[in-house]
Amino acid sequence: MRGCPEFFSPSFKPLEFVDKLQQVNARLKADRVRVAIQQKGGALLLRATLPPKPGSAKAKPYQQKVYIKKPANLAGLREAEKLARLLGGQIVAERFDWAEWGSARTAAGPSCGEAIAKFERHYLNQGGSADTWQGDYLKVYRKLPQDTPIGPDVLTALVEGTTPNTRTRQRFVVALAALAKHAGVEWDGKALKGSYSPKKTAPRELPSDKLISDCRNALVNPAWRWVYGVMACYGLRNHEVFHLDLESFPIVKVLEDTKTGYREVWPCYPEWAERWQLQERQLPPVQLDRPNQKIGHSVTKYLSPKLAFAPYDLRHAWAVRTLLFGWPVELSARQMGHSVEVHTRTYQRWISREQIDRVYQLLVARSDRPMPPD
Repeated sequence: MRGCPEFFSPSFKPLEFVDKLQQVNARLKADRVRVAIQQKGGALLLRATLPPKPGSAKAKPYQQKVYIKKPANLAGLREAEKLARLLGGQIVAERFDWAEWGSARTAAGPSCGEAIAKFERHYLNQGGSADTWQGDYLKVYRKLPQDTPIGPDVLTALVEGTTPNTRTRQRFVVALAALAKHAGVEWDGKALKGSYSPKKTAPRELPSDKLISDCRNALVNPAWRWVYGVMACYGLRNHEVFHLDLESFPIVKVLEDTKTGYREVWPCYPEWAERWQLQERQLPPVQLDRPNQKIGHSVTKYLSPKLAFAPYDLRHAWAVRTLLFGWPVELSARQMGHSVEVHTRTYQRWISREQIDRVYQLLVARSDRPMPPD
């Protein structure tokens, strides 16, 4: 692969590198070098019993890491062994100095953990959503070796650990590219992104409106029946049900502290809104002082065993229903809280052949339809 280090080439297997690393450490041990080489993500570091760093509260030597800015490939391993022997000699001669070895980390730039913390502050200060940060960015960043200096090799190693041509890999590349840009790291992950596209993913079969209604009526708990009804009638995300203003019912207002912020939503089937008395809010005992993602998971956990489909399919079904009812795509997208492009790409492919045929028959049967010339 172009631009990737030797470790990531098709001809070099990760297990092969692990064997080489074990051989080098065995050789160091046999030579009584009191230093070991470790791999963390896509980088190598040294580990040894060393004096406390300047300013440390510790008084005696203890096991510590030395960051050497060497990639986890064969060339990096050769250089790491040389540095391990140099460090081992200094330890024996009692000539080790943190001023010399501490500069290795300084030259390498901030650690992954430091870069993530800086990017988080920048992202949220610029008006980014805390939910998006937690769900789309931090989920990826937690998998980085927090103490390792951030660099192209570390980022590439994390991406290579995902399955090629999947949505997961695409999300990793996008998140890591944003982090690299903010940290000033030159890294182009486009070649790793793969060929995943939502268009290539076969959509699940959505529940019919009859099945949605029947499942709602079968729910015994009135509070969870209300949650389900609101999701079905308004196409809301799981957590949004708990952040609503009902003063303008049957229009509901999704409040600001949600994934995509404030918006108004009209019922698709206003009859459901009235018949199910959705203006009478009933909330189950869900802990709300948590991230929205965890609140949404509580909804999924309760409803999933009781349904023949995924609870989130209620949102998909609402989107398709608005298209079939002839709602302008701009209105549907706005009420769902995303762009027209996302709405079209994601939801129009969910429309089945039978649904298209039904709409076609309705349009053809319209009395105001112009007749063709003879």
